[in-house]
Amino acid sequence: MLNKSYPFYLANQPQTSKVTLEVRDKYSGKPATRVAVPDAKAVEKAIAAAVKAARPMREFKPWARQAVLQHCVDRFSARRDELAEALCIEAGKPIKDAAGEVTRLIETFRIAAEEAVRINGETINLELAALLDGYHGYTKRVPIGPASFITPFNFPLNLVAHKVAPAIAAGCPFVLKPSEKTPIGALIIGEVLAETDLPRGAFSILPLDGAHAAPLVEDERFKLLSFTGGQIGWELKARAGRKKVVLELGGNAACIVDADQGGKLDRIVQRLVFGAFYQSGQSCIGVQRIYAHADVYEALKRRLVAATKKLKAGDPKDPGVFLGPMIDEAAAERLHGWILEAKQAGGKILCGGKRRGNMLDATLMENVPVDAKANRMEAFGPFALLAPFTTFDEAIAMVNDSDYGLQAGIFTDSLDHAMRAWDELEQGSVVVNDIPSFRVDNMPYGGVKRSGFGREGVRYAIEDMSELRLLVMRR
Repeated sequence: MLNKSYPFYLANQPQTSKVTLEVRDKYSGKPATRVAVPDAKAVEKAIAAAVKAARPMREFKPWARQAVLQHCVDRFSARRDELAEALCIEAGKPIKDAAGEVTRLIETFRIAAEEAVRINGETINLELAALLDGYHGYTKRVPIGPASFITPFNFPLNLVAHKVAPAIAAGCPFVLKPSEKTPIGALIIGEVLAETDLPRGAFSILPLDGAHAAPLVEDERFKLLSFTGGQIGWELKARAGRKKVVLELGGNAACIVDADQGGKLDRIVQRLVFGAFYQSGQSCIGVQRIYAHADVYEALKRRLVAATKKLKAGDPKDPGVFLGPMIDEAAAERLHGWILEAKQAGGKILCGGKRRGNMLDATLMENVPVDAKANRMEAFGPFALLAPFTTFDEAIAMVNDSDYGLQAGIFTDSLDHAMRAWDELEQGSVVVNDIPSFRVDNMPYGGVKRSGFGREGVRYAIEDMSELRLLVMRR
């Protein structure tokens, strides 16, 4: 069970307040716990503390950073069940998926512990002409300084981990604003960090609402803003001033099923159903558009519909449930409206399409108009559409006909098609013979177009959280 209340963290220390935020069980709708909410003075103190901690964090040795991160690995492992239960309640995530996210939290901190002691530079040959004889160049990476982090509701543990763990490894103090819809996981991470000997001010975790988070975006004392969320990220970038900005702003993930896959449809269907509907589709790389060659389209469609209808929906605390609630009724109502709009425009609902509060059926559609919201925008819910293609050029064009470009998948036995997809798809990543929902926590993760810019994945985040410093020596 969750605690009755949770503090926020200001300069490494737990703090209570008169103002609290109610966190509800996303399935039952009942109050689950309350968290302390910082006021404007606390936000200012957090920023000032991060600035003051910049030098101590820079001087905090790599082995000490590694020890902090390893402590987190050990403590998260010991509290695995507690973290999974909290995630199940505050996010409505099925308990099996919640347990999987806890594993990824642990893994992300483990990777960061390894990277903390191998942030290396290089030697550069500067003797490119006779007049440069005796000149040598050397580089190292130094922490960028105080960072502000804003994270969304859908992965309340792992998306926090992908900012916090690299920051500690890089030596950056930070102020984190977790989603006010799902703050508990981040506050438990704060509780564990408070057990370590991080320099005072190294971290603050403030469960603010968006209206009171402006200083995390606008304050010039921050040297980096890393934001994961929706298209409001572009507005935040415009307000961020001179600081470095990293944005991960979602996607509209497409997957191609090539003509030569007729004998592999059972496995492909299994992966597509998972990719489209795990976590009720609330994933930036959830499968939203499925393009199948005309030779396999009908067979794939039959199998997909049959498999989707078998998914068990209900209370996410039930280990047999695959499909839990969306984060709130407004989110479910929005996507349901897009489905009905697409149907009215000529789309055909193959299965699903009904809503009960914040529970939305796993829904498959075909014949969805290209300009429909369900096709053009990020569904971020249990929805996927199917469409056929006849040539591989057509499939490439269909995937690229999107404002988003986070990840795409392709099932094919053709090396040529796989390499062409990598060359021609306008995506941050292309996954061959699996769904675009694939992610390992050490790989570079991020997108292009409206999906944002910059890359997460521990080593790549460390690069964004550090700056290259050159030393030139003349012998």
